Amino acid sequence: MKKVLIICAAGMSSSLMAKKTTDYLVDKEHDIRVDAVSTNEGYKMIEDDSYALYLVSPQTKMYYQKLKEAGQRAGKPVVNIPPQAYVPIPMGVEKLGKLIMEEFPKS
Repeated sequence: MKKVLIICAAGMSSSLMAKKTTDYLVDKEHDIRVDAVSTNEGYKMIEDDSYALYLVSPQTKMYYQKLKEAGQRAGKPVVNIPPQAYVPIPMGVEKLGKLIMEEFPKS
């Protein structure tokens, strides 16, 4: 199973988005699990190299540059989530799912 991590301020709203997006991707027959953590944990998770793709929630975009630098050191992509893809309704979940499919490393 491939893994994606959403990095969020406290991990609450992102946990909901992670669950809904995982369900969406599994429904589309993609073997991808989405998890969520707080920003502090996010830095550690990038260093641990546990995920193939890291997504930064809209409310934590001020940490994007530092998270991206950590991702570059680990050789992993770090991508900002646009606000319209961070809404726990079907349209937002679909947009987040499509973003993941577009940004997921091809290797």
